[in-house]
Amino acid sequence: MAKKNNKTDDQFAQVEGALTRTEQFIEDNQDKIVKIVGAFVAIAALILGYQNFYLEPLEKEAQTEIFNAEIYFAKDSFSLALNGDDQYLGFLDIADDYSSTKAGNLANYYAGLSYLYLGEFENAIDYLEAFDSDDIILSSLAIGCIGDAYMELGDQDKAMDYYEDAAENNNNEFTTPRFLMKQATVHELQGNYEEALELYNIINDDYRPSREGQNVAKYIARAKNR
Repeated sequence: MAKKNNKTDDQFAQVEGALTRTEQFIEDNQDKIVKIVGAFVAIAALILGYQNFYLEPLEKEAQTEIFNAEIYFAKDSFSLALNGDDQYLGFLDIADDYSSTKAGNLANYYAGLSYLYLGEFENAIDYLEAFDSDDIILSSLAIGCIGDAYMELGDQDKAMDYYEDAAENNNNEFTTPRFLMKQATVHELQGNYEEALELYNIINDDYRPSREGQNVAKYIARAKNR
């Protein structure tokens, strides 16, 4: 029993020693600790102020601007959508002036699509690559549209890379069969009918409810006959 009590006393002594050393460290470095804690508090206050008093109002302002550009985009007025009018900014200025906002990021996507429709494919690629989103549909569409731009520029291999990335970006019934179909089209253009048939069969087996799945039978028949 005495041996057990001695062991317990030693443990308490070690704890007391550790506490004493900690207290002494705090006492010796009190000014430094206060400065470090104060710095963290100041940083937290700056971040909070930036979000509440700068970023949120800026986001609302950007949302107002992009709303009008989206109206032009929906009307196929792509030049006005890109450059704006006398009252509101277009996607190009929104992407530049509000780059730190969600609306500014989205403006990159719309600008890329606008350039794609206008036939300015290199500009389309630049803006679509600048777009970054966690949205599973928009992110896949942006990647696939870069593939479309490369197709228009005559670079089928580069287009295929982006179509593959777009199909694999997120497995869903909308974008995956869309870009599997585009891959198959490239394969057919290059005379790779077996590879095209394989993709058509995947669409038929796994994505039958999709628009591509409902029409894929004729493409399967065509690839088989080549």
